[in-house]
Amino acid sequence: MKFYVLTVVVTALVTLGLTALVWRLGLRYRLYPAIRERDVHTTPKPRIGGVAMFLGLLAAFALSSQIPYFAILWTNPAVNIWGILGAAALIVAIGVADDLWDLDWMIKLGAQFLAAGIVVGVGGIQIFAIPLGGQLFISSWGSFALSVFAIVIVMNAVNFIDGLDGLVAGVALIANSVFFVYTYLVARDTGQSSYSSLASFIAVALIGVCLGFLPLNWNPSKLFMGDSGALLLGLMMATSAIAFTGNLDPALLGDNDVFGRSQLLGAFIPILLPVVVVILPLLDFGMAVIRRMSKGKSPFSPDRGHLHHRMLDMGHSDRAAVLIFYAWTAVVSIGVLLMYLGTTQNWPGDYWLGVGYLLLGAAACVVVTLLPSAGRHARAADDTIEPRTS
Repeated sequence: MKFYVLTVVVTALVTLGLTALVWRLGLRYRLYPAIRERDVHTTPKPRIGGVAMFLGLLAAFALSSQIPYFAILWTNPAVNIWGILGAAALIVAIGVADDLWDLDWMIKLGAQFLAAGIVVGVGGIQIFAIPLGGQLFISSWGSFALSVFAIVIVMNAVNFIDGLDGLVAGVALIANSVFFVYTYLVARDTGQSSYSSLASFIAVALIGVCLGFLPLNWNPSKLFMGDSGALLLGLMMATSAIAFTGNLDPALLGDNDVFGRSQLLGAFIPILLPVVVVILPLLDFGMAVIRRMSKGKSPFSPDRGHLHHRMLDMGHSDRAAVLIFYAWTAVVSIGVLLMYLGTTQNWPGDYWLGVGYLLLGAAACVVVTLLPSAGRHARAADDTIEPRTS
């Protein structure tokens, strides 16, 4: 654990310094586009924060190459770290170009598929089997296609919610923290000799990157991560999830009863938790695609109908909307994590502790989410009452 903590601290400090440097360079050379109609901010700000995030990620991997505890990352013949980092460099370059010159959506999508293909074909990160109770193995071509599409979907899902100060960085920080705890616990529960794994390391590296980037991205922000940062986070989060879940044998977590005493729930947890940690981005992505295609538009055409836009229209401030997104992410992801713990530990109530946390947390989030709208309707009703003249 101490090496993971060291990685977080070093990566956060390096990313913070690089973020400040990139911000100054962005202001000096005016590396920011004009404000668009759908934008929430009113002052032009650099959108190249993703460059600092990528360099911070490189620093994390450079550190890992010098620590024997992480040697498995570099010596595993099935995984090519350079292929993963090469794909990350490609997606950051495309993201920067789009932020500065507004590329055609077909070019961006093509680059995303190319980057995902590099991760799968060169990096060796692939969904070889789906852990549903037993392992459901997939053909080689089916595995390649499923892995590429999964990465592209997560990249776009994360990018779609990037619309408020600190939103994506904070959501990714929470999601990767929960996912790291999950991978660490699974390594413990399966009796592995080392807790070092690519999935855990990427999650920890992204935690450090987000911690280092947030101070200058928190409302009121000084710069944005842009498409380069959001696509990078989505790419690496998908890579981490596939590296872990796509090769996991759930039978290792139980003898005759998978994941302990709840076979049905336990069978789905390996694929459920990697999905729920990005559930809000995926939900926003799905709604955006349906909304745009129903109007005869491209699914990647920009609009002002994302979840964070709707939160603002309901009456939430920028900062309040971001905090509510954080709360939803934490409630859903931690709830499923507690379900996992309940199925593998001798806890009272088994996984019902997680279910109860999830239901109560979701109810509280619903109330907080709807409060401004209810207050606005109440004020509107009061305005219709004629004033007393006595």
